[in-house]
Amino acid sequence: MNDLNMAVEALRRVVTSVPEYEIAWIAADGEEAVQRCAADVPDLILMDLIMPRMDGAEATRIIMRQSPCAILVVTAAVAGTTSKVFEAMGWGALDAVNTPVLETSGDPSRATELLAKIAMLRKLIRKPKAVMPHPRTIAVPKTDSAPGFPLIVLGASTGGPAAIARVLAGLPPHLPAAIAIVQHVDEFFAPGLASWLAQQTSREVKIVSSGDRPEASTVQMASTDGHLLLTPELTFAYAEEPLDCYYRPSVDVFFRSVANYWPTQAIGVLLTGMGADGAKGLLAMRRTGWHTIAQDQGTSIVYGMPKAAASIDAAVEILPIDQIAGGITRAIGSAPVRERIRHRSRV
Repeated sequence: MNDLNMAVEALRRVVTSVPEYEIAWIAADGEEAVQRCAADVPDLILMDLIMPRMDGAEATRIIMRQSPCAILVVTAAVAGTTSKVFEAMGWGALDAVNTPVLETSGDPSRATELLAKIAMLRKLIRKPKAVMPHPRTIAVPKTDSAPGFPLIVLGASTGGPAAIARVLAGLPPHLPAAIAIVQHVDEFFAPGLASWLAQQTSREVKIVSSGDRPEASTVQMASTDGHLLLTPELTFAYAEEPLDCYYRPSVDVFFRSVANYWPTQAIGVLLTGMGADGAKGLLAMRRTGWHTIAQDQGTSIVYGMPKAAASIDAAVEILPIDQIAGGITRAIGSAPVRERIRHRSRV
C-alpha cells in the first residue's frame, strides 16, 4: 500500500468510526475532487494538499468559486507545504489539521484531533446562535502606567490569512501601534502562519506567550487552542474558559478583554469568516468608545463574522479589504477621547 492509499485508509477509518458520519465520495486528486464536488456537494471535504494533476490549494479555490462547501485541510505539513496551507485557507478552507497515520497495529493515530476538528466544524456549519445586541461592557480601569501607544486588534477566520496579510502590508511600516491577531487556526499551524505572514508583509510576527505585553510597532499573534485575552495588568494570557465556545481561539473573548482593560486608544477590526465570532466583542469595543471596522461583503471570502457585526451596528466603518489599512491609519490620527465620550453618552 503506497503513502497515498495509507492516508486515504487512515482517514476512512477515522471518519467511519463515528456512526453518524458517512463518506460521500473519495477523489484521487484535486481535479477529480472539483468534478465530484460539482456533482455531489458534501457537508465537509477533507482536502489533502500535495496531489497529482491539481494540488489542494487550487482545488479549494475552484470549489469555493463553483460549488462552495466546508473544507478542512488535512495534511502532514511537511517542509515546503506551509504556504499551501495558508493559500488554501485564503481561498476559503475553514481550518487545517494533521493527517492521521496508520500505526503498526493498523489503528490510526491522531484520530482524536481530527474528530474534534470535524465536530467543531459541524457546529460552525450549522446556523450560528443569535447575536445579542447589547453586550455588557465593563468600564476601563484607570492605571498609572497606561501605554503610550494604540492597540490594533484583528480577528478573522475563513479566508483570514490572506486578508490579514493585506491589512498588515497596507499599514505604514513604522506605525507606532501594537498589533494583536486572533485567527481561527489549529495551534500546530500557528507558528507556520506567523512565518507566512512575515514573508507576505515584511513584518516580524511574534507568537504570543502568556505574560507577554503588547509592544509598540510589533505584530503579535495567538498561538494555542486556548482563548487569548488581555488581563487587567495589561499582559496577554490564555484561558480554557469558556469551554463551550467552539471558536478557538475566540475573537469575542479577546475583543471583550480589550474593551474591558485597554486604557488608551484601541481599534478593532473584524475580517472574513464563517459564523458570528467577534461580532459581540467588536460591539463591546465600540460601546467603550473605540473605532471599529468590519470587512465588507464584496471582499470577504465568507461574509459571516463581519455580517454579524454589521447587523448589530458594531462597526463604525464597513470597508473593502484594501481600504482597511487606511481606515486604521486615519483612526489612529483621530481624537479618540472625543469618540470615546460620544459613544459612552449613548449607553
